Amino acid sequence: MLCQERTIKILRTMALLSLLTGLSGCSTWLGSDFENPQVQLAKVEIIKARLLEQQFMLRFRIDNPNDHSLPVRGLRYNVHLNDVQLASGESSGWLTVPANSFDYYEVPVYTNLWRHMKYIVRLLEKPDRPIAYRLDGELKIGLLMGRKVHISTNGEIIPGTFIPE
Repeated sequence: MLCQERTIKILRTMALLSLLTGLSGCSTWLGSDFENPQVQLAKVEIIKARLLEQQFMLRFRIDNPNDHSLPVRGLRYNVHLNDVQLASGESSGWLTVPANSFDYYEVPVYTNLWRHMKYIVRLLEKPDRPIAYRLDGELKIGLLMGRKVHISTNGEIIPGTFIPE
């Protein structure tokens, strides 16, 4: 009986040491030589555009400059058109970006532009005039001891390119 208890203690100690070694591996994986991925808004696709609900698909390009694959486990975002916040939310989709490569991460966005309708109509009166957009957020990367990478993208869109003739 005493021998069996000792064996169980040794096995528990070994399991705990293995777990701690694995966790320290995670911290060195995201250690000092880790470079944050570059995240860019690659495409905005209009899925539905109804009066009270609009649905878009935001497609982000994630470039991984590291020598190991990069697990992505979510994205928190805020989308602004000029200085008006149009959408905010969080996506929890998972993706693994290969080492020294890139992949695309898609985020569905649902909005209700009704409260901003007058402002948007004024912007659309001149469809050839660019409108500024800004996207801010955090990309969640890593596994157990992951981190968040702040992203900020801005640019301009030409409304006329989205309006069918």
